[in-house]
Amino acid sequence: MKKTLVTLLKVSVSAAIIGYLIYDATRGEGNVNVFDNLVRQQKRWGMLAAAWAACFAAVLLTFIRWWFLVRTLDIPCRFSTAIRISFWGYLFNLAPLGIVGGDLVKAVMLDREHPQNRAKALASVLVDRVIGLYILFIVASTAILLSGFQRIEVPDIKNICWATHAITVLGGLGLAFFMGPEAWVGKVLEPIGRIPRAGPPLKSLIHAVRMFRRPRVLIVSSIMTVGVHGLFAVGCYLIACGLPGNHPDLLQHFVIMPLSAAMQVIPLPVGPTEAALDYFYANVPVAGPAIAKGQGLVVSLVYRLITVLIAASGAFYYVGNRRELAEVIHDAEREETVA
Repeated sequence: MKKTLVTLLKVSVSAAIIGYLIYDATRGEGNVNVFDNLVRQQKRWGMLAAAWAACFAAVLLTFIRWWFLVRTLDIPCRFSTAIRISFWGYLFNLAPLGIVGGDLVKAVMLDREHPQNRAKALASVLVDRVIGLYILFIVASTAILLSGFQRIEVPDIKNICWATHAITVLGGLGLAFFMGPEAWVGKVLEPIGRIPRAGPPLKSLIHAVRMFRRPRVLIVSSIMTVGVHGLFAVGCYLIACGLPGNHPDLLQHFVIMPLSAAMQVIPLPVGPTEAALDYFYANVPVAGPAIAKGQGLVVSLVYRLITVLIAASGAFYYVGNRRELAEVIHDAEREETVA
């Protein structure tokens, strides 16, 4: 009952955010309605197809990165198995009702494929997520410096730029400590291990995470992650190019897209990312005519549609696996309850 109420609350908040953004975009400011433009004006379908290809390549690269991390833990997971599990995880991350999280689904499925590796399975998805999030801020910070984004005369954007740099530096220091010498972390691990019930599995999880300290692993996974965020930024830019209306340039999208994607840490199905992208489009100065109100929302909604199409491309893995799906959901829900 509690989980149902939480889910309904999340969906209601998401619907309210999207509803407000649509209302705000259709108030007729400047006699421009972006949704009318979307329907009536010509689209550049080649650009939109290229956007799908860029986003699909980014998603596939995240699958490969996770497989690489899994293999680092000496789990003999085949590439085809990793792709199948990753498509399932990606699908659950898009599930509008948030049945269970995609990361948890991946960990449960990997544990079912390779029993006795639960801590390692959880560590693989945790590190995959942390690397993706931290490199996102590195990409955004670098693009802010290269594009002069911090010189935009909008106080909120200046604050966002400084906050991005601060998170990048503090996150780097935190990771350096966590991945540092055993003596540093041992003082933290010992009290954690003594916590009743939760202590031993948490200690095992942290030990598994620290298996990723090897420089080669961190460098290769970080390079792949830069590629992921770069491809998503290019994909978003190509979406904007394929739709009617003006938009920020490519380098600006290397700031806009990562920072908008960072809003996905807010546990809502949709809304925060769309609101962030719409905000940046409305406040970033561009060459040429002003960006129409709501243009960022339209771009973000097309991006959402592309992610659904990417998930649909994994239909081969979904067909005929209803029993496995039911068992995975049951196991994942049990893990959530225990957590």
